[in-house]
Amino acid sequence: MIIGAGMGGLAAAVDLAASGRRVVVVDRAEAVGGKLRDVAIGPARVDAGPTVVTMRTVFDDLFAAAGARIDDHVALVPLDVLARHHWRDGTVLDLSADTAVSEAAIGRVMGVAAAAAYRRFGARSAAIYRTLDATFMRNPAPGLLSLTRRGGVAGLAAFRHASPFTSLWDALGTCFADQRLRQLFARYATYSGASPFAAPATLMLIAHAEQAGVWRVAGGMRRLATALADLAARQGAVFEFGIGVEAVLADGGRACGVRLADGRVIAAGAVIANADLGAIVAGQLGAAAQAAIPAALRRYRRSLSAVTWQVVAVARGFGLSHHNVFFSADYAREFAEIGCGGLPEDPTIYLCAQDRAGTAADIVSGGAERMLILVNAPALGDRGLPDAAALASLWRRVVARLAAAGLELDIRHIGATGPVEFDTLFPGAGGALYGRDLGGWRDPFQRPTARTRLAGFYLAGGSVHPGPGLPMAALSGRFAAQAVREDAA
Repeated sequence: MIIGAGMGGLAAAVDLAASGRRVVVVDRAEAVGGKLRDVAIGPARVDAGPTVVTMRTVFDDLFAAAGARIDDHVALVPLDVLARHHWRDGTVLDLSADTAVSEAAIGRVMGVAAAAAYRRFGARSAAIYRTLDATFMRNPAPGLLSLTRRGGVAGLAAFRHASPFTSLWDALGTCFADQRLRQLFARYATYSGASPFAAPATLMLIAHAEQAGVWRVAGGMRRLATALADLAARQGAVFEFGIGVEAVLADGGRACGVRLADGRVIAAGAVIANADLGAIVAGQLGAAAQAAIPAALRRYRRSLSAVTWQVVAVARGFGLSHHNVFFSADYAREFAEIGCGGLPEDPTIYLCAQDRAGTAADIVSGGAERMLILVNAPALGDRGLPDAAALASLWRRVVARLAAAGLELDIRHIGATGPVEFDTLFPGAGGALYGRDLGGWRDPFQRPTARTRLAGFYLAGGSVHPGPGLPMAALSGRFAAQAVREDAA
């Protein structure tokens, strides 16, 4: 039995069904995907969650484990331009999947010294990635002891070289004299829902992960979720949507099934909860599931939430790529304001122009296109914050910032999702989208792993190890499936 058809639940369903086990997946939503979702805005469906695929090998391996090829099920389109960045001083910089192209662009825009600094940073990012790929990200139960077992003293030395005890912002200050590049790569902390002024410098590895390739999904991101659900169904998995789980049931100290919101009881030899840890801790899956989480893991700071706008508009002026970032003038102030529970006065804005191919050439379109616009926000949705007036004011500031960059949006249709709505969609976290906040080097090691204190009850999803994001959530589901198989052997 799998609770939740998000990425972690889907990966677990594919693995378990492919190994011949009977799999039932239930989700209170009406469709597959979890945070990998789209919404209807006027006549269009706009991606409203993750916007690209990274670490493609995770998904290649997942499909291959079920005897399939991802390219036969999903059309992945590589992005030549990883992101287009704009600063208040008018600087525009494209980062490319080709590091030589990026280095040349940085040299033209910011000078030879900045290009050399980027080259050195790339080597450091790659080294961190190599250190943590096997010992942490692909390790079902990581810890400092596992670093020693897998890499010996050299492994611990490599871990220290990854600067885990330094904040990302401080580490980047040793890499870049140009504050624009420091701000650009500090933004990677937000991929994990963290502030760059607190998150560990190990997040520099994201730069290397992106250099290995970034892909959009033709037809919309949710096609990846539907492809995985179809793959699991062909292996025998059964899906039921529009029904929630009232409680995980236990007998004799072991999970034995679930009780659904309509009163039905489904017996199961194992239960995987692909749910936010906050929902389990709050008792939303019943007392047995709640008690399965150790007290030490129940108390944690929430990651960031967001305010997002799903837009259908005609864009004029600024040449958009698929990914676009419009930076604030004062990054420290921006995150201090969020940390104090408010919305930033001058926010950094992420804009995904979903219909743009992401090639180096600017795309000019006379017609309307689909966009996701995102600003980071505190996870206070369970307190009703931010309120409507604050959101309206924030939108005016976003429009003004985009106009200052030369981008005018003739909006035809618009919808919004903030922390309050995210808390409704994904209860128990106040709208936090990334699980536990990464406020220091210990936090990545303090996420729960797949096994819990209740035999037969397992965890998956972005709030458990190895963390948030599509590839990490997929790995979490595979770890849960692996634990189920091992414990049944």
